[in-house]
Amino acid sequence: MSTRVVVVDDQEMVRAGFAALLSAEADLEVVGTAADGAEAVDLVRRSRPDVVLMDIRMPVLDGIEALRRIVGDPVTRDVRVVMLTTFDADEYVLDSLRAGASGFLLKDASAAELAGAVRVVAAGEALLSPSVTRQVIARLVDGPARPTRDPRLRQLTDRERDVLLLVAAGRSNAEIAADLVLAEQTVKTHVSRIFTKLDLRDRAQAVVLAYESGLVTPG
Repeated sequence: MSTRVVVVDDQEMVRAGFAALLSAEADLEVVGTAADGAEAVDLVRRSRPDVVLMDIRMPVLDGIEALRRIVGDPVTRDVRVVMLTTFDADEYVLDSLRAGASGFLLKDASAAELAGAVRVVAAGEALLSPSVTRQVIARLVDGPARPTRDPRLRQLTDRERDVLLLVAAGRSNAEIAADLVLAEQTVKTHVSRIFTKLDLRDRAQAVVLAYESGLVTPG
């Protein structure tokens, strides 16, 4: 089954280029493109894609507000959204993650990186480059202090807390399994339960919560 993709960008050449590159992949299907956030929200609701590649800065309705509307709609809340940016130090990275983005992709990504990003996000993983992760952590550290931890963390078992700590450190399921001497399938189960208990969409939001709640501190 093909992964259905929507491309959203106000620059026609970017839209057309990304759509062409993705359409060349046998397992990916571009089901539509949009030039602004308002068009994107309507298109996503009609076409129900698996993944949306969407520019952060756009006219009419910006990418972050469009993202909020997509993930906030019961009809489209399971759609994965990857934000497109010109710079990996985009000032809106943290706001996008809080709003429900599953990751980021630079607009100068190669064809292989573009297709790989769609596959990674469609599989339920987060797409965060090391540079983006460092920036997110720095923004969280520089933000207002949080004297108490998020009360939702009390729902976690000790093992789930251990797994969340490693997710926040950027570890994959296979690496977490090796670190904790667990089967990889067991780790996947723990991660799924963590997301359900904490009402998280994916690993990207887990990283943000872990730092914002004080569960993880720098160093």
